[in-house]
Amino acid sequence: MDFTPHTADDVRTMLAELGMQDLRELYADLPPEILEPQLNLPEPLSEQEVLAHLQELAARNQTAAKSFLGGGVRPHFVPSLVPALAQRGEFLTAYTPYQPEVSQGVLQAIFEYQTMIAELTGLDVSNASLYDGAEALAEGVLLALRQTRRMGVVVSQGVHPEYRQVLTTYLHAVGAEMRTVALEGGLTPAAQFDDSVGAVVLQSPNFIGAIENPEPWIAAAHQAGALVVYVADPLSLALLKTPGEWGADVAVGDGQPLGNAMSFGGPHFGYIAVREKLLRQLPGRLVSETRDVDGRRGYVLALAAREQHIRRAKAKSNITTNAQLTALIGAMYLASLGPAGLAEVATTAVVRAHELAAALAEIDGVELATPQPLFNEFALRLPRPAEEVRAALAARGWHAAAPVPAEYGENLALFAATERHDGADIDGLRQALAEVLS
Repeated sequence: MDFTPHTADDVRTMLAELGMQDLRELYADLPPEILEPQLNLPEPLSEQEVLAHLQELAARNQTAAKSFLGGGVRPHFVPSLVPALAQRGEFLTAYTPYQPEVSQGVLQAIFEYQTMIAELTGLDVSNASLYDGAEALAEGVLLALRQTRRMGVVVSQGVHPEYRQVLTTYLHAVGAEMRTVALEGGLTPAAQFDDSVGAVVLQSPNFIGAIENPEPWIAAAHQAGALVVYVADPLSLALLKTPGEWGADVAVGDGQPLGNAMSFGGPHFGYIAVREKLLRQLPGRLVSETRDVDGRRGYVLALAAREQHIRRAKAKSNITTNAQLTALIGAMYLASLGPAGLAEVATTAVVRAHELAAALAEIDGVELATPQPLFNEFALRLPRPAEEVRAALAARGWHAAAPVPAEYGENLALFAATERHDGADIDGLRQALAEVLS
């Protein structure tokens, strides 16, 4: 049905209150190019013509048998039970569980997700998820600034550049200052922080794939009274020391490796976990377990009402929701694999990545730019621009060589390997890259 927010009488009443006769008076200060833009739209199409046009656009997508693209989004095998469960109506159509008496299933599923993320990160509590890794980082840093009541942020260049771009936007809005510490030899150097710094951000494995030693940064940050926001690939936490074990205060990241498809870049979900002392600073939703008057276990949204976040001036965050379905997919994936299965997937990815790095580095003119040890992504320095190499590989049916921004060096490209790749795939990509570079 039609959605008509205001009747003609409503509009006349509001204009009269403003002392105006016509809507054009309300918009009189707008430039003509905004008020009446030249859209140059094509002629309208029929439904059949629209569908044919969309199919033509979709056919331009370049698909390949194997993808070795890096940058935090990678192809992983997803057990069939995960999409089968995720597509059940009670999950697929659920939205806001404000009424716990009719939302116990969804609330319990979110509670289980929170528990798994807390266990994975080694921290005390997780919220119900956020939109993606970049937004999770921004919320984590704002959380640290609220807690410390400081406005300085120091970020390692090893943090994903797109995450840093989003963080810059958030910090500009609140008047905070950000300083980036450049990598040295592919790793984050030791740094000192003064009492103006409220948040220190480090990523491991970092953007070019190197596994960092965060201990010096975390010690220096805490000595200065700052909080540490640790960006981590969730799959890596099946093998590596957790943010909580390192002493980080906040852990954030993107959940795509946990059962979510690459899907041309989304949708994914962001996770955030904190120490208990930061519990009341968490943005978004938090599901808690309780008991009803009869002693039966139940689940409710806790600590913050949605209206609290809508009050913009006093809100901890303007995020009032979460990436519910994709986060539940992550929980289903974790539950289906279990700790041992997740470690096996991560171990296989590490082995495949080292095999791939060794094979590609044998090609004339190719140099491994990521210091060892690495997890399952790495950067190669190529003898030609990475964008040209990526396009040439795609034309041969291989998705690989994601271009690295120039701030990290010239002609760098990211490659990744997972449990989806085998020896034949590695040999095939090596041959294709050798042909492209020859």
